[in-house]
Amino acid sequence: MAELKCIVVTPERTVCEEPADFVALTLFDGEIGIARAHTPLIGRLGCGEMRIQCGGRTTRYYVEGGFAEVLGNVVTVLTNRAVSAEKLDEAAAREQLATARTQMANTPELMAARDRAIELSRAQLRVAKRIS
Repeated sequence: MAELKCIVVTPERTVCEEPADFVALTLFDGEIGIARAHTPLIGRLGCGEMRIQCGGRTTRYYVEGGFAEVLGNVVTVLTNRAVSAEKLDEAAAREQLATARTQMANTPELMAARDRAIELSRAQLRVAKRIS
């Protein structure tokens, strides 16, 4: 059976392009696991953890929205931000969460911006905690 390949691209660069046995992605409405010969799909990403397993080794990334496409044995992830989980700073994420919680939110737009900042900070904390 053909090998699975995972490609992660942000607007700035290609973050990774590597073989995989299994890829787990956080979609906007849950998590999905992708193995070889998966049915083709396009999914909207949420913010959270992406895991790439290959040969008993697991590589973890924090991804922040975007889209994933599975076609053939290629998983392509297009995201605004992808950071290796080891590079996430748990203390900085906690500080961002505290700051987001204190933001003024007296209009629908400000409430949406505050809620989004809280969501992103919490997702970063979840990914950072899994590594430590």
